Amino acid sequence: MVARSSEVRPTAVRHGASPEVGRSRRRGAGRLAGLGLGGVALLVTLTGCDVGKTFGGFGWPQGGITPEAHRMYDLWIASCIAALAVGVFVWGLIFWCVVRYRKRGNELPVQTRYNMPMEFLYTIAPILIVSVLFYYTAIVQTGVDKTTKNPDITVEVVAFKWNWQFNYRDGQGTEANTVASVLGTSEVIPILVLPTGRSVRFEETSRDVIHSFWVPELLFKRDVMPGNIRNVFEVSSLDAEGAYVGRCAELCGSYHAFMNFELRVVSPEQYDQFLAAKRDGRSTQEALTAIGEDPYATTTMPFKTRRNTANFNPDDVPVVGN
Repeated sequence: MVARSSEVRPTAVRHGASPEVGRSRRRGAGRLAGLGLGGVALLVTLTGCDVGKTFGGFGWPQGGITPEAHRMYDLWIASCIAALAVGVFVWGLIFWCVVRYRKRGNELPVQTRYNMPMEFLYTIAPILIVSVLFYYTAIVQTGVDKTTKNPDITVEVVAFKWNWQFNYRDGQGTEANTVASVLGTSEVIPILVLPTGRSVRFEETSRDVIHSFWVPELLFKRDVMPGNIRNVFEVSSLDAEGAYVGRCAELCGSYHAFMNFELRVVSPEQYDQFLAAKRDGRSTQEALTAIGEDPYATTTMPFKTRRNTANFNPDDVPVVGN
């Protein structure tokens, strides 16, 4: 008596010396080779052009102005290219299998065969890909989060509902002294002035709830915590002069969407003149005018608070009963 699972179907008989089988294998090898060459050609094409600019950064913000921003951007683009290459390869295998092993009759194919090279590929390849991505991500993250003992500039970022205060400090930590300060109001957008070519340390704290300090061109988005927590990060340099909008990226209350500021990047000489003017008691607008900069923010504008004559719940509105 022969067990049913051990029956040998005619279609499962292996004909190693059959010319038809040999031609079929050669065709399969040719398809795989063509698929591999197509993937290589795609990679060469992608790496030979500005992929980020061509594809809009794959959703990542462009125009970074710090070395840290460029490193994070490059990691993102490389990861997207790797994912696209793997996707094209997998899609190619799927479509090839659909065509090569499409149904040719009512007889089921042999259910006990397996392909060791293919199973090895689908087991080892994902592990290698994840390991490589993890390695480069860890390197970039370590470099981006790195802080130094003696940065050129230390700025204390103080957030409150719903505005910002920037304190230029003579040292690090809570024991340092504030030598100049910029305070935002409902009528004037606060402007954080920083120079190119110098390292900047940001020490963040909040007076009330959790806020988030974000300048898209810095590619840093760091929460600003209340209490004794001081969120700290550094940028090694600012590479491009200009005006860049800053925002609160954490839902912090009624006027969260209007809690903006402006980062104004100037030359080192202009920065020194600005800081000297602030130390002499001039206002931020007077100090900006003294170095030839626009005294008010150019990337955003104050919002109308409507707290006096047209509030959300003014006192002169009659109460209507049910």
